[in-house]
Amino acid sequence: MNKALFYTLSLFIMTSCTNNSGGGFKQATTPPIAEKKQHFRVIHGDMVEDNYYWMYDYFGKGPDSTLVVDYLKAENAYLDEVMSETTALQKALFDEMKGRIRESDESVPVLNNGYYYYTRTEDGKEYYKYCRKKGSLDAPEEILLDVDKMAEGHAYYAVGGISVSPDTKLIAYGVDEVSRRQYTVYFKNIETREIYKETIPNTSGGVTWANDNKTVFYASKNTVTLLTEKIKRHVLGSDPASDATVYEEKDKSNYIGVGKSKNKKYIFISSSATMSSETFYIDADKPASEFKSFQPRIKDVLYDVSTLDDKFLIVTNKDAKNFKVMESPLDKTGVDNWKEYIPHREDVLLEGIDVFKDFIVIEERKEGLVQLCIRRSSDGNEHYIDFGEPAYTASTTSNPEYNSSVVRYGYTSLTTPTSTFEYNMQTRDKTLLKELEVVGGYNKEDYQTERLYATAKDGTKVPISLVYKKGFKKDGKSPLLLYGYGSYGNSMDASFNSNRLSLLDRGFVYAIAHIRGGQEMGRQWYEDGKLQKKINTFTDFIDCGEYLIAEKYAGKGHLYAKGGSAGGLLIGAVINIKPEIWNGVIANVPFVDVVNTMLDESIPLTTNEFDEWGNPKQKEAYVYMKSYSPYENVEKKEYPNILVTTGLHDSQVQYFEPAKWVAKLRDKKTDNNVLLLKTNMEFGHGGASGRFDYLNDVALEYAFLFTLEGIAK
Repeated sequence: MNKALFYTLSLFIMTSCTNNSGGGFKQATTPPIAEKKQHFRVIHGDMVEDNYYWMYDYFGKGPDSTLVVDYLKAENAYLDEVMSETTALQKALFDEMKGRIRESDESVPVLNNGYYYYTRTEDGKEYYKYCRKKGSLDAPEEILLDVDKMAEGHAYYAVGGISVSPDTKLIAYGVDEVSRRQYTVYFKNIETREIYKETIPNTSGGVTWANDNKTVFYASKNTVTLLTEKIKRHVLGSDPASDATVYEEKDKSNYIGVGKSKNKKYIFISSSATMSSETFYIDADKPASEFKSFQPRIKDVLYDVSTLDDKFLIVTNKDAKNFKVMESPLDKTGVDNWKEYIPHREDVLLEGIDVFKDFIVIEERKEGLVQLCIRRSSDGNEHYIDFGEPAYTASTTSNPEYNSSVVRYGYTSLTTPTSTFEYNMQTRDKTLLKELEVVGGYNKEDYQTERLYATAKDGTKVPISLVYKKGFKKDGKSPLLLYGYGSYGNSMDASFNSNRLSLLDRGFVYAIAHIRGGQEMGRQWYEDGKLQKKINTFTDFIDCGEYLIAEKYAGKGHLYAKGGSAGGLLIGAVINIKPEIWNGVIANVPFVDVVNTMLDESIPLTTNEFDEWGNPKQKEAYVYMKSYSPYENVEKKEYPNILVTTGLHDSQVQYFEPAKWVAKLRDKKTDNNVLLLKTNMEFGHGGASGRFDYLNDVALEYAFLFTLEGIAK
């Protein structure tokens, strides 16, 4: 046997071990044991041994790249064996969840520039068709893109950034065939159906059309770090290799993108880091002109620009922690010319605005819940849309028409399927355009939602949204799945998911912990869960779990946790800090090797996120980050049952983070609980691209939970 092989194949095939403590899992053979290769990280006088550092090698195509794939495949084989007795259950769950989805369906049409645009799906098809009708929904259908046909023969196929030229004759779209969010842009003549030979590789996916119908702007990516570094200009009919760079971002902490104002008069380039931003703009009628700065970036100041006919509106946190709206003249955009339009409020987070000719829709957040405020531009008169549930999600959706008095918004809650409404801002009439159908019948009255508050160790009240099927008894015996995220200021609002019914109908309670690091309770909520206060995110989640047990929503030994990406970091941290309260956890594409990733600026996204996690090249940040990074803090102790998922081509959290973490856990943990790693060898961060393929992953997760609970069907 070649010593370079890091798992002992003979043991993998022949040797049995004792039954895992977790329920009805199959008595499994010995799991793959990753080889240790000595490697030391030395920084700030601190030397750390990292025996699994070699797992970085797949994309480098070095001597260990084949071994990486062998190890991941061995882990997949081990998972398949351990879960083999749940095969029928997984199939039943897949069919059950797929059976709730209407296969032949159509999105709510959106009127834009004289056409109604929509997507539709067909029975048995994994993708969709992008269509339009001219002037009326009774007009003949034009299929602009048949993604079902385009995706044939591809394991992964994603279309993004679809945009139609101002004269409605051309369509641009991006295609990713690998799942690393590197899109090639294509152009298609809608009238002749010709797909142009000129393509633009390595973009973020979309283009922004100038008003001349032949010039587009797009974000070009660094092929290694995948950062959007340049905004380029392309003129149809020219060689993309000679496209002019109209903006290049020098600060690697910034994300950049390009878009168009809603009134179609300006093209904007946005450059934004976690704590500061800058906008550049030109007249959309003059695409060859030079972009100029709206306001040069200011330390710790974020701003976002929208356009009315007679002024610019600026959403900013300048002297306003929870943001406010300022206005400026069209010809004098610098901060010295800004005047207050909507003032800052201590108890309300202003999240954004959607502008119309006569109205502005303001998305606000108060006491953890979204509010939509309608403001008439002529006199500042305001009113709110009423939603009437204790926990929900609402936001404006597709509203491309500037000259409209109707706003379209989406609404959902833990019991209300995703719904699309139109609201007449003049008459205040509300119309339900569509509610997601749950095939087979669904009665929201069969389920109950609650909004609770756990008290954190420092006295902070942390909101929890939860749902269960009526008939649930709060007796401390039920299984409960607690979900959390807590990073980037992303708020995890309560929303409906038909797949979740498979949990609720089998007696599970489902809860969301609105922990610090999100922005549910205002901007301070975010700032209290980042950088040197990151530990609050993890202790909040633990406090929520312990509260749910104490209040008998969850039984001891029946509490489960789930998180993905930065939420996977959360899962990794809490099982290091308090492993004993969880019976099982699920970590999807988890960001668990924080220190090593943030030290490597060649890894996608690293430099963009120094303001979120800190830069470990600075000693204070390094010491703090090392204190909570899951990979750094794996110890010889008992851990709960663990299911980890990743994708080989993941561009957001590279596959080697979960792979290294699992290898180290296998080496250190002292329990007999199951530890499983599932690597999708063809996909990336978001999983499968088809409509139904992802349900296989959900079925695996649910089968994992149900097996731990002794639920066989």
